[in-house]
Amino acid sequence: MAGELYLSFELNGNLFGVNVLLVREVIYDFDATPVESAPDIVRGLINLRGQLVTLLYLAPRICAGERAPGAASHCVILKTAGELAAAAGMPEETVGLVVDGIGDVVAPAVPMFHVNAWGLPYACAAVGASLAFPGAALDGRSLYELFETHGATFSAAVPTVWHGLVTWMKEHHLRFSTLQRVVIGGSACPPALMHTLQGEYGVRVIHAWGMTETSPLATTAAFKGKHKSFSPTQHEAIQHKQGRPLFGVDLRVIDDQGNDIPRDGKAFGSLQVRGPWVMASYMKDEAGDPLTEDGWFPTGDIATLDADGYIQITDRSKDVIKSGGEWISSIDLENLAISHPAVAEAAAISVPHPKWDERPLLIAVLKPAASVTREELLAFFEGKIAKWWIPDDVMFVKELPHTATGKLLKTQLRQDFAHHAWPDFTVG
Repeated sequence: MAGELYLSFELNGNLFGVNVLLVREVIYDFDATPVESAPDIVRGLINLRGQLVTLLYLAPRICAGERAPGAASHCVILKTAGELAAAAGMPEETVGLVVDGIGDVVAPAVPMFHVNAWGLPYACAAVGASLAFPGAALDGRSLYELFETHGATFSAAVPTVWHGLVTWMKEHHLRFSTLQRVVIGGSACPPALMHTLQGEYGVRVIHAWGMTETSPLATTAAFKGKHKSFSPTQHEAIQHKQGRPLFGVDLRVIDDQGNDIPRDGKAFGSLQVRGPWVMASYMKDEAGDPLTEDGWFPTGDIATLDADGYIQITDRSKDVIKSGGEWISSIDLENLAISHPAVAEAAAISVPHPKWDERPLLIAVLKPAASVTREELLAFFEGKIAKWWIPDDVMFVKELPHTATGKLLKTQLRQDFAHHAWPDFTVG
């Protein structure tokens, strides 16, 4: 075979090909061979912002795990921030892209070391969107000036970055003049932050989920046709979920016995994924075979799955709080705490408890000049969640530890508060 691996996009009837310069092995040549006669192609039709986008993938060979003779074994080697901290080697044929509108000015506020800025540099090159990189400055002032100077219409970042930007803008009474859409991922977007961006600043939030091992994007909270008649409140409830899988990604949520959980949006289970661009191995097999016997990748996330195929991440398996044998979602506790007008950021962690094995401890950062007592904050939870979910104690700190990619560093918090003394508890 001669040529290069291509993704082809059909916009308003005009067909053109764009090289994806990620592979050494020559796969297919769309310049020499008409697209209509390409035998090993799957065409996925996506209606995106009123434009017909046709993505052409080399599906049969990729899905079968076959490689062309002499193909390189990897196209990207990425360092994962997981507990094993092994490098994730992505198979040479795997390419995952997010494609949005032509004419966008994209200013990714997610660093290149975070899964290559979530693939945005590739996607922007593919559709001809402009790129404006922030460099190392991800503080509120620097990002605002970047967006306004370059007329950014689209961006992406973890919740911590958006929180810092919104806080700075509120302090200086500023508005966006061009920003229209943002992707929030890396960790769950607090409903309060989503409501602020959409309700106060008119910026549409696209909740997404993925990981280094999925190259990285796997799901987005895109609406279905039946949602057009929904109210803004109903739309926001859908956006709180991490969404449906992208073309080429398959997922399932299973219980401890390996059975599929009910698709009711309530039952919890372990999220697993598979697909052409889901990783096949860790570098040098340092962590062993990461896949299940039937070829699924265990993500380490706990999730629900509804009848429309939307997942909602409720926790990382290592962060879930098990009190008296029952699960408590740390994400739900954090989202509720952040909705309090005095709380800027919060983390809920499990701490050993002499009676219940584990109980939730809430660690909170207050907004500037704001105040709230332990008792007032705990009372805020009453009537909003099950009584036994309410944290047993609150600790106020000046700041929370974060990873280099902006995620809460809960391993550090669990270590710091491992010997926390619970109030008013007497053993026996």
